[in-house]
Amino acid sequence: MTPVCRFCGAALSHVVVDLGLSPLSNALLTRKQLAQPEHRFPLRPLVCERCWLVQLPEFAPPQAIFGDYVYFSSFSEAWKAHVAHYAARMLQLLELDERSLVVEVGSNDGHLLRCFAQRNIPVLGIEPAANVAAAAVASGIRTEVSFFGMQTATSLKGKYGAADLIAGNNVLAHVPDLNDFVAGLRELLKPDGTITMEFPHLLRLLEHTEFDTIYHEHFSYFSLSVVERVFAAHGLQVTNADELPTHGGSLRIYAAHAGKSTQRSRAVQEITSQERAAGLETPAVYERFARDVVQAKKALLDFFADAAAEGASVAGYGAPAKATTLLNYCGVDATMLPYTVDRNPMKQGRFIPGVRIPIEPPATIAERQPAYLLLLPWNWATEIIEQMAPIREWGGKFVVPIPTAAVLP
Repeated sequence: MTPVCRFCGAALSHVVVDLGLSPLSNALLTRKQLAQPEHRFPLRPLVCERCWLVQLPEFAPPQAIFGDYVYFSSFSEAWKAHVAHYAARMLQLLELDERSLVVEVGSNDGHLLRCFAQRNIPVLGIEPAANVAAAAVASGIRTEVSFFGMQTATSLKGKYGAADLIAGNNVLAHVPDLNDFVAGLRELLKPDGTITMEFPHLLRLLEHTEFDTIYHEHFSYFSLSVVERVFAAHGLQVTNADELPTHGGSLRIYAAHAGKSTQRSRAVQEITSQERAAGLETPAVYERFARDVVQAKKALLDFFADAAAEGASVAGYGAPAKATTLLNYCGVDATMLPYTVDRNPMKQGRFIPGVRIPIEPPATIAERQPAYLLLLPWNWATEIIEQMAPIREWGGKFVVPIPTAAVLP
């Protein structure tokens, strides 16, 4: 059956890039599961040539992806600083107080909402992963375990009232029913309320060959122009946007009920102009991206071949979702990368799906002293390099795989 666009319903046929078959990115394996077969799904994003939304068809239900989640946002110091800065800005910009309500959709372990709760602002988290939501509740953050959409929005509005601020950090891309989700945002928002959504910027993904950001958990890949169209279709207006360095280049958009503001900031105009100039609504930019991905794969495999020729050992740092895409597409398994390390205890002792590379505690690096440390969450390279600076004592070097494999000076 021909897939159709999850926003406008047009038939989809233009493949952006073919990344082969890949398991679910966060489905880390236990040792017992190594004896079992893994499910793999096509990883072939398509671009709608009517509305230009880049998207993956839904191969696995959200419950399979988010039912028992291993990503906890508070393990990154850089991310904690990011959300603290965001909260301070929103408090100042919106003049929030104890009569306000801040709602976060996809609230994870509640770290962002704690920044508001510490200032006596009422908060509500909405998180589909029960195990992650439990951590938020344990820390005192009121959290509802639910997938968000119109039904959830209507129910929560009746229970808690409408929101002054609805935040969503890296959640918009995770939504299979995009129209239902955005309609729910409108339903839950106060007449004079504000929505902020952060998401990886498609323009930067294409420019920097960030193909590992593509995985089944990310159903959609957004330009600002497309987000404006989606929000407008549901009575919401994008009023402003910030360009952010997170995740290799992200956007934070600000939205309100349509008609409440006639302003479309200069930032929105400039970013959408950049997107047009880059050709995001033409086939050529996606064809070039596909060629760049092939070259990035070749560069990473060349690095491993060179390291093997030197007799130099390579270890990984991190087990992010993007590592599943990168390693499976490039064919890097445990014979090439014997292990990776991660600070999250829930990931330690497990294995990256597909390639089955073991995940160890960070202390393993000092014990084994690899010659090279491949930074799989390359978007947090600055933070990781600071944490792992002692590897330089034995001559160890850091390597990033994106946009092309490179040994850092």
